[in-house]
Amino acid sequence: MPYKLYYWGGIPGRGEFVRLAFEAAGTDYVDVARLPGGLQEMLALMKDPGAASIPFAPPFLVDRDLLISQVANILFYLGPRLGLAPQDEGLRHVANGLQLTITDLLAEIHDTHHPISVSLYYEQQKPESLRRSAEFLNNRLPKFLGYFERILNRNPAGREHAVGKELSYVDLSLFHLVEGLRYAFPNAMRVHEPRVPALAALHDSVAARPRIHRYLASDRRLAFNESCIFRRYPELDQQV
Repeated sequence: MPYKLYYWGGIPGRGEFVRLAFEAAGTDYVDVARLPGGLQEMLALMKDPGAASIPFAPPFLVDRDLLISQVANILFYLGPRLGLAPQDEGLRHVANGLQLTITDLLAEIHDTHHPISVSLYYEQQKPESLRRSAEFLNNRLPKFLGYFERILNRNPAGREHAVGKELSYVDLSLFHLVEGLRYAFPNAMRVHEPRVPALAALHDSVAARPRIHRYLASDRRLAFNESCIFRRYPELDQQV
């Protein structure tokens, strides 16, 4: 039976980290909310009073009778099954720690356009967003990017991968992270990216992988938009 991924239709968002793992592995999966009636199915699972596990929010994964929520948790489960995690148990936990750090960065990216409340529109918190994004782009973003650059440069197996000597879900997630940052903050990335050449090279090597290359050119790949985590508001990208 194919894996079933539940996430909001129409945006890459956090669900894209899981999609990339499936696509890189060439594994069958169903993107449920993009099918007729799929959104209703997803919402019903989130409200099922008889379920042993109820996710707080998408994305979540269903594999037969098992329901797993949270991106890092999903990838920790899928990684060994898809051949996208190190065989060594210690390195698998290193990979999970890196994925959780990516999760921390995503929260800060989200807060550049919603620093006050997710229940308010961006336009209702624009002054706060301008201040938050300036702090993020000048201080927090280079700190995170520099961290991942050091991780790549210090990998004993080679700087081509974040952990171990083979492609992992962390590499795929770093690819999507760079993709999203280039979309949301192109000016800032033109400043910061030359300082992280290993990370930029990792992005390019992932994009060139045959399965990922075909996925990026397909209609399965959803475009970034202003309903996603990565949003392009030009006024937020003028402060580096």
